[in-house]
Amino acid sequence: MAPTRWQIDNTEDQSRKYVERFARLQARGVDLHGEARMVDALLAPGSSVLDAGCGTARLGAELARRGHRVTAVDLDPVFVEAAREHTDLTVHQADLTELDLGETFDAVVVAGNVMVFMTPGTERSALERMTAHLKPGGVFVAGFATDREYTVEKFDADLKSAGLLHEHRFSTWDLRPWHESADWAVTVARAPALLT
Repeated sequence: MAPTRWQIDNTEDQSRKYVERFARLQARGVDLHGEARMVDALLAPGSSVLDAGCGTARLGAELARRGHRVTAVDLDPVFVEAAREHTDLTVHQADLTELDLGETFDAVVVAGNVMVFMTPGTERSALERMTAHLKPGGVFVAGFATDREYTVEKFDADLKSAGLLHEHRFSTWDLRPWHESADWAVTVARAPALLT
């Protein structure tokens, strides 16, 4: 398989510097939990969450602290090592385009530019694999920068192809209104509910 944009743009040393940077920010008391606050508001207490492309699992660890059951996945071995330091998480090293954990979740969260760092052309298959891990009616949340090759328009087409239903879009994790010139897109979608 072709390398991801992340693998092309970053070395193992850069991944380690990324981990160190967020550790320094946390040590200084910087608020790193805006994503978790938003996602938590969408979830019932004690929900199961897949933190897809988890990085250091900063988001997943905060959701676990808030009482959710979190499984975290990343392809980068440096990030997986850092994520496993959060002992309240189940952590897997896996490619999102081939993801098969054998379980479904109440929510899938894809934060931190995961969508724009995938191998070009694999975004749709990754969304399909993540959708396969959602329970009927489960919520899907993704956030990424809008100045990249993978655009919001491409994402929307892939989201629809994967069978997810678009519900909301914001320009920030603190729910500021979406506008076409926003430099960030936070999208909330949902898997179709079972008909009763």
